[in-house]
Amino acid sequence: MKHTQPNRFPLRATALTAVLLPLFLTACGGGSGSSADPAPTGPQNIAIEFAAKAGNVPVQCGSKIAGLGTGNIGAELRDLRFYVSNVALINDKGEAVPLTLQANDWQSKEVALVDLEDATGTCAEAGTAGMNKQIVGTVPAGTYKGVQMTIGVPSSVNHSDFAVAAKPLDIQAMAWSWQAGRKFAKIEINPDGGVARPAPAAAGKSFFVHIGSTGCTGNPVTGETVSCARPDRMDFKFDSFDATKQKVVLDIAQLFKGSDVSKDEGGAVGCMSGATDPECPAIFNALKIDLASGQSVSQGAGQAVFRAEAK
Repeated sequence: MKHTQPNRFPLRATALTAVLLPLFLTACGGGSGSSADPAPTGPQNIAIEFAAKAGNVPVQCGSKIAGLGTGNIGAELRDLRFYVSNVALINDKGEAVPLTLQANDWQSKEVALVDLEDATGTCAEAGTAGMNKQIVGTVPAGTYKGVQMTIGVPSSVNHSDFAVAAKPLDIQAMAWSWQAGRKFAKIEINPDGGVARPAPAAAGKSFFVHIGSTGCTGNPVTGETVSCARPDRMDFKFDSFDATKQKVVLDIAQLFKGSDVSKDEGGAVGCMSGATDPECPAIFNALKIDLASGQSVSQGAGQAVFRAEAK
């Protein structure tokens, strides 16, 4: 019987394939995230989430807020909205890298509106049903460890007619016509029992916190340049912040920590950024804004109104 020699070529081919295939996958960027994979070079999508609390208790429309201010007063939320700008992530070199905001109904390339009320309960008096709990944008590929931002609208876009302004600067409730600009933050509560005022003024129902530029001159409607003596923008930063795991919390209890929200000693009810308003020193101290100059104090160092917290 004739014996046929086995064909060893397939064995050689199989062995060769076993050697070359991993090299081919590596060259083509294949595999599953090994150290040999190239670092991403495109922009990174970033979403920064916001929430409101009083201490550790979530704050929302229609729910009682316990123990606010020096008088330990209960209250209900009436409004809670604020503009955010100058957002930047802090990279591993300590450099601030601006977040490029994605334009949508809640943000333009200059500013975003965070809206944490939904027009239910007491918020129905002044609020809107729509909410926005995050700002979104991109940064160049890199390693980031912190974040910084400003509560306020940049002067370059602040002074305009809300009726013809682009979103999110088109909201009448956030317009401050007598100061030719916007309310940077509009935080309002209805304390239990109302707000007592000096005679002959009647008691108020709400304690208002409206932060915005004051001492402004010039009419933007007629083309005049607007100049404000006190800009009243709040800066703050977190040296450690991971947007994928953490959110930014506004703590109502910290905002009102030095205030008696059941009383108003004069001027506007609550604090509407007036330099001589008796209720403004405590609020501005909490926000780390110098009341006299309207300048942010040490980039918000020591403030406790905003904090980073796990999602």
